[in-house]
Amino acid sequence: MPLNRTFLFAPGNQPRKVDKAFALGADAVILDLEDAVAVSEKVAARKPVAEALARPRKCRGYVRVNAIGTPYCFRDLTEVIGKGVDGIVLPKTESAADLHAVDWVLANLERERGLPPGSIDLMPLFETAAGVTRIDRILQARSLRPYAGAWRVNRVAFGAGDYSHDLGLAPTHDEPELIHARARVVLASRHAGLESPVDSPWFHFKDAAGFQRAVERSRRMGFQGRLCIHPDQVPVANEGYAPTVEEIARAERIVAAFGAAEARGEAAIQVDGQMIDYPIVFQARRLLKAVKGQD
Repeated sequence: MPLNRTFLFAPGNQPRKVDKAFALGADAVILDLEDAVAVSEKVAARKPVAEALARPRKCRGYVRVNAIGTPYCFRDLTEVIGKGVDGIVLPKTESAADLHAVDWVLANLERERGLPPGSIDLMPLFETAAGVTRIDRILQARSLRPYAGAWRVNRVAFGAGDYSHDLGLAPTHDEPELIHARARVVLASRHAGLESPVDSPWFHFKDAAGFQRAVERSRRMGFQGRLCIHPDQVPVANEGYAPTVEEIARAERIVAAFGAAEARGEAAIQVDGQMIDYPIVFQARRLLKAVKGQD
């Protein structure tokens, strides 16, 4: 499974920033056709985005199209989908019908353009009251169209900026006002059998210490990565969402000790002064599988 610690945004209509973004060490770059592009530039931005993603690069490339209720979404999809596009970010997802519609368009474009069925990842962005409230029902749509054992929607993302605007919230620096929404996104993702979600951008990009704390809180809440809006955030998030050397070593101790205990017919032991049973072992195994490819 590829790492999903950092998704760095770059304005789709600014080629210099696009080229730079792919060399900054993010796990993926999102070329933006939505908020970072003025209305007057949206149509013209599609061609350079498609051309940029067709060129060789160092990381995965996504496109954030405009919301499905806008006049731009359909043409965004038809004009950018092609070889080199790894995924689509769908903003302001608010219904299962949104996912069905975009999936249908992507499936037909893949077929038409000779791309493997289901190869284009779809990452819904939940950033409105309607979307967060309905997230459980929306994610049920994921199970309706499997592709050769894979899924179109593998993870979702949370957008705090638009969510706060929609609800009339004025979050303080550590964003306790958004805990409920974040927890809802994490819980719904797990219930739907998805990967852990990707967290919202942190907009105070000059506050490096604050961002580091935000990353730590986010990871503890169950997010696997972050949408980034500034290059300086990439190394912080890459490190913050990756398991530490100590965490990996502890997981190895847990798995080894529990394996020996199981051989003796035991299923509850102590490791480092903590009671260990199956849920904790499963978590340790999942961590090791993610970082080392272990079972």
